[in-house]
Amino acid sequence: MTDALLTRIAEALERLAPPLPPQADLAAFPAYVWDGTTVAAVDAFAPVEFALLSGIDAQKQAMLENSRRHAAGHAAHDVLLWGARGTGKSATVASVVGQLQADGADIALVQCAGDTLHTLPALFSILRGTKRPFILFIDDLGFDEGAGDARTLRSLLQGGAAARPANVRLYVTSNRRHIVSRHMSEQDDPINKRDVVDDKLALADRFGLSLGFHNIDQDAYVEIVRGYAAHFGLSFDPLEAIQWATQRGSRSGRVAWQYVVELAGRAGKRV
Repeated sequence: MTDALLTRIAEALERLAPPLPPQADLAAFPAYVWDGTTVAAVDAFAPVEFALLSGIDAQKQAMLENSRRHAAGHAAHDVLLWGARGTGKSATVASVVGQLQADGADIALVQCAGDTLHTLPALFSILRGTKRPFILFIDDLGFDEGAGDARTLRSLLQGGAAARPANVRLYVTSNRRHIVSRHMSEQDDPINKRDVVDDKLALADRFGLSLGFHNIDQDAYVEIVRGYAAHFGLSFDPLEAIQWATQRGSRSGRVAWQYVVELAGRAGKRV
């Protein structure tokens, strides 16, 4: 086969292949979404105000300080936020970025789904081409027994040519403290049981900052509602707020926000 024929075949294949979708301007927007092939801009990035996050003061301050360092180009950690659902993990990530942007820092959020981990080297190549600091946010991550993606994420966090660039830090939320599921049977495995456990803990160990978010008591829940209600000029009955949480079987920042949305709707207001 001649070189001319090979060239013609290659050109024909290029014409058949769809063009790569354009990437968003990485210097122009406060937040983005990565779908596995494309970085798309988020036009309406409106996180909860940092001051409104209550009941998690230590966690949000640690996040803010770490993110501020990253925005300034200083050493900063990858962060694992773990704990019960609805306790403010995801809201804290977005709120911290929003606060830094309000303070004048040039930093942006890039959110991606957990099932796109294998595509992150391509995203890293794109982000490596700019000096802007980014926080790569992976929400609600968890791996079942034998999941290969756990090792993929471990290599992305530390070591190898595909590791994240210096201007990127990973912020991951998970309901599990160690991300990978564990079973009591591991302790009874007579063959290298310590190795089995260590291998599962190795992923969580890659995060320099690990922050726990826990269920809150009734008083803390009411105070969260009170803070939201005061901010939006709403009145509320603490007993009704408690009943709202009881009906949902959970006291959390998420449930408190849902109750405030209900109050705002009754009052004919927007939140």
